[in-house]
Amino acid sequence: MNKQRVPRSWLMLALGTGGQAASTTVLYGLAYLIPAFQRELGLSLAGAGLLVACPIIGVLLGLIGWGVVADRYGERLALSAGLLIAAAATAAAATVHGAPTLAALLVLTGAAGSSVNSASGRLVIGWFPPDRRGIAMGARQASQPLGTAVAAAALPPLAHHFGLFAAFAFCAALCGAAGIAIALCAADPPRPRRPAGAPASASPYRGGYLWRLHGAAAALCVPQFVVTGFALLFLTEVRGWSAATAGGVLAAANLAGAGVRLLVGWWSDTVASRIRPMRLLALVTTADLALLAAGAAWNSAAGTAALLLASGLTVSTNGLHNTAVAEYAGPDWAGRALGVNGMGQHAAVVLVPPLAGALIAAQGYPLLFALAAVFPLLAAVLLPARDKAAYWPAPDGGRAAPGPPTVEV
Repeated sequence: MNKQRVPRSWLMLALGTGGQAASTTVLYGLAYLIPAFQRELGLSLAGAGLLVACPIIGVLLGLIGWGVVADRYGERLALSAGLLIAAAATAAAATVHGAPTLAALLVLTGAAGSSVNSASGRLVIGWFPPDRRGIAMGARQASQPLGTAVAAAALPPLAHHFGLFAAFAFCAALCGAAGIAIALCAADPPRPRRPAGAPASASPYRGGYLWRLHGAAAALCVPQFVVTGFALLFLTEVRGWSAATAGGVLAAANLAGAGVRLLVGWWSDTVASRIRPMRLLALVTTADLALLAAGAAWNSAAGTAALLLASGLTVSTNGLHNTAVAEYAGPDWAGRALGVNGMGQHAAVVLVPPLAGALIAAQGYPLLFALAAVFPLLAAVLLPARDKAAYWPAPDGGRAAPGPPTVEV
């Protein structure tokens, strides 16, 4: 039986990773279209940043709802439906020319694409035992820098040579292909057997443990969006790089970030902890962003090196906090808990692009990077003292997780 299920678990991982990477190009890759938004739509930097934030607003609106769908009706339905709706909305965005209509379609794209944030984590966690969940979720979370790398490499030249139509059509094709693949090939993971009429497990939100995880996750996302959103502009406007060179280098840096997530996931499995690696990485990220701020202020090459390093460091913890949240919430609540976790992150960053754009215009990059360094330090303080996990069935013969979580503030 195990010989049949192990390949299935890796197939589910590949499908979840592919769906996340496809949606990332349009949900989080639009920062690479800021020059095109300014050129084709006549927007200011702050206005272009607001367009970049529109999918994030949509994600905020859809996360918990898709989590409920995943918990009650299964991951396959939530993932495929969300990706196909996102593909349709993005394809429609390719045909419009006015900023207000484009903004509305991008909000719809984000609301639909948020199904991946809520459901793909459930899909991966449900098919892997605890001793392999860290690296499995690291692989799934590596899809975000992978998708960002694809966006960095593909969207600027597409928009430059063929306009925004081509860039949005590219994103729509990726989301549509991923949605069809999941609809045809995905399988919902097994769930614990419960006697007929037995109630679901109690809410994991009765204590403060999950709220501390959510708070730390939200704080860790702020510097990620600062770096992802404005690295291209920093390298082109301040360092004088060409858009093609900067896009290529940032694509490579994001690919390296994908590798970092895999390594961090393996590390967390090895030490049997998600919290300790997350706290250490938050502190290292704080130090790197402080170096970036100093390098930007003094026009030092160290600032450029710190920026490229930050492209990997700021995304390194995503797999850890999502795994910790899902493991603590358990099979009955994981979809909703991941939705709340994602909602907190996106609430924290929804105004980052427009506010950061306005801050750069008024004060420059050093202050922006210095402020970004505060948030991972806050995350290190917010994190719980130790790991806790609920029981999950081990579908492929790995170790089952311990019993029900105890409440901890």
